[in-house]
Amino acid sequence: MLLLAAVLMQSGCYYMQAAQGQLEVLAKRESIESVIDDPDTPPELAERLRLVADARDFSIAELGLPDNKSYRSYSDLERDFVVWNVFAAPEFSLAPETWCFPVAGCVAYRGYFKKAAAEKEAARLAAQGNDVHVGGVTAYSTLGKLSDPVLNTMMRWDDIQLVSVLFHELAHQKLYVKGDTAFNESYATAVEEFGIERFLAARGESETFENYQARKELRKRLIALVGAARDDLEIYYSETIDDDEKRLLKEHRIERLVADLRQLFEEEGRSADAWLSEPFNNARIISMVLYDGRVPAFRQLLADCDNELECFYDSAEQLAELDKAERDAKLDGLMPGIDST
Repeated sequence: MLLLAAVLMQSGCYYMQAAQGQLEVLAKRESIESVIDDPDTPPELAERLRLVADARDFSIAELGLPDNKSYRSYSDLERDFVVWNVFAAPEFSLAPETWCFPVAGCVAYRGYFKKAAAEKEAARLAAQGNDVHVGGVTAYSTLGKLSDPVLNTMMRWDDIQLVSVLFHELAHQKLYVKGDTAFNESYATAVEEFGIERFLAARGESETFENYQARKELRKRLIALVGAARDDLEIYYSETIDDDEKRLLKEHRIERLVADLRQLFEEEGRSADAWLSEPFNNARIISMVLYDGRVPAFRQLLADCDNELECFYDSAEQLAELDKAERDAKLDGLMPGIDST
């Protein structure tokens, strides 16, 4: 509550809506045990909350993640997303706009607890000539500052996704570097991947891990296509040509990206509608590559530790203590195909 009071003292409507939104999340908390025991709780929800409770215990005993009150309660927000993040970038740049906050540090997005507010901010940024993207978020972490609940927005996933995100968000509570979203998200994804494999093996459900791996492999291929488009666009934007030429090159490259993504989904026998329902631009590309770009480096860091989590956490902590330039150089050296010398 002291943290929320401090946020409320900040100037501007943004901080007010953020504080009000967080208060709503906290006010609607009920202990998972009480929700399970409530006779009015739908059986499916009760069963999934039992899974959450098992995964939470596993996260402490087997993954070394924080033993606190986070994800011991449940909040029903009666909406599909908890917040909507707004991303923005100049028309001819893939350097995102950033905003700085008391807890998270500087990040490449602003979060709004109401979709209309996010869309209003996106419209304001677009009017300044930026590419913008608004993305719904189903879960987030307050980094252990507050007792984060499990949200109804998380219940839209299948069991593997639900447990994976739980491990992911708890990883943020164990280690978080202010102002380095790529580090934080890639590190947490590596913990998530390792954790879900161990969790399913412990439950005798190793075959289920194949579905998780298949989904991850599809996302890996998808991100590779987006990353290739980003690299090409960066070259176009750096060229000494007029804006109309840059605009045409950008348009054609994004059209090719959309075609490549559609073909990928067709090869996998999946629908691309959800991914292609919104237009691609600099901001959306940033929102995708920002979260996954350094995952291979953290996978390698874990492999170098012979899959020992204590060693992995210590190594990640050592990286976190470096300044950003040196940290990035170390991570680059861990990336496949990049010579660290």
